[in-house]
Amino acid sequence: MLVDSHCHLDHSKMEVTPEEAVRRARLAGVERIVTICTRLDRYELVREIAVQFDDVYMGVGVHPHEVGDAGIDRPDALIDLAAADPKMVGVGETGLDYFYDFAPKAQQRTSFEAHILAARHLALPLIIHTRDADDDTISILREHWQDGAFPILIHCFTGGQALADAVVEMDGFISLSGITTFKSAEDLRAVIDTVPNNRLLVETDAPYLAPTPHRGKTNEPAFVAHTADYWAVRKGMETEAFRAQTGQNFLTLFSKVPGERTFTDE
Repeated sequence: MLVDSHCHLDHSKMEVTPEEAVRRARLAGVERIVTICTRLDRYELVREIAVQFDDVYMGVGVHPHEVGDAGIDRPDALIDLAAADPKMVGVGETGLDYFYDFAPKAQQRTSFEAHILAARHLALPLIIHTRDADDDTISILREHWQDGAFPILIHCFTGGQALADAVVEMDGFISLSGITTFKSAEDLRAVIDTVPNNRLLVETDAPYLAPTPHRGKTNEPAFVAHTADYWAVRKGMETEAFRAQTGQNFLTLFSKVPGERTFTDE
């Protein structure tokens, strides 16, 4: 099963409508899509998209760029939304971004921790954005992990070896975006090579980060096929085997999404 585990169908930079994006994704073999709500005042808009399609689900949270005016300091709102909405299958995206630093670091951390509490309570994946913040991301995750486990996903992974190792140690998952297909990303690929196959997902992060051969164009869920196929070759696997592996990894992590959970990797 081919899955786009992270995209933004509501984004103004998408060059096609959600209907067309989903149609083209299906033609490319994509069977599940998770579209991401990046602040709670966009929840209804993102949900309106997700409910149109049986195969589209949503993650709901506050992106670290948005926490300056939209951050949360308690998990209650996320818990209430997830409890009432079968389309909400993940918490986030949330996390830390010290590269752009659009919001104060203290506020980013507070909001991140509120999302962690929600993810643990709901037993839903914590969808994490982290950039130039590996050390703090590891520290916060480990601190909260001591109080009880929660499902972890680093989306659009661009981190270092320490972050990859920490995520695997906490039974988490790492999602591969189009960045990993870029010629300049060999150091990143070397880190990902150390991650077990049963801990990998694929995504687009559309409309951003279109993979080779579409680099520089507006991304869309259909293009996740290129990232999956690139990694099948790098892993020395048949295309369908890698898609099956990452698809089952997705179903393992996103337990609220319907699907047949049959694949195991010894």
